[in-house]
Amino acid sequence: MDGAPLWLINTFGVVAGLCSMTSFVPQIWKISRTRDATGVSLRMYAVTIVGFICWTVFGVLSQSWPVTLANAICLVLVSIIFVLRLRFGGGSG
Repeated sequence: MDGAPLWLINTFGVVAGLCSMTSFVPQIWKISRTRDATGVSLRMYAVTIVGFICWTVFGVLSQSWPVTLANAICLVLVSIIFVLRLRFGGGSG
């Protein structure tokens, strides 16, 4: 997309980030409400945390504020799920 205006590029970045961030909220809400995280994969969220760390660093290095902000917030959200899984998950995996 040569020549796409920066506002359009950033708009898509913001919308994508909002969708990503919003997707984790129901899981946090459910675990918090039920105090049960046995169905949550600890390994999957560990890999997801590493992925969001990498995306956040990529955003900083590329000076893309939508990438940086969205992935930093997603990192916090998936870290919350990870901690909730450790607290309410019982067992490993």
